[in-house]
Amino acid sequence: MDGIVRLDNRQEAVLQATADKFIALHKGDAVKALKEMIVLNGHLQQRLDALLGSWQK
Repeated sequence: MDGIVRLDNRQEAVLQATADKFIALHKGDAVKALKEMIVLNGHLQQRLDALLGSWQK
């Protein structure tokens, strides 16, 4: 991890609302939501790495 991210109260409230909606999409199953988030982040990281790799060449 690169560093600790600090959020103000407004940012924390927005993040909490987004997390609640994402978990609701998974019928309240937080573990299932977390697993999907990990997979999505992996896909996004691969795309970002590919874009950065082609940009650096």
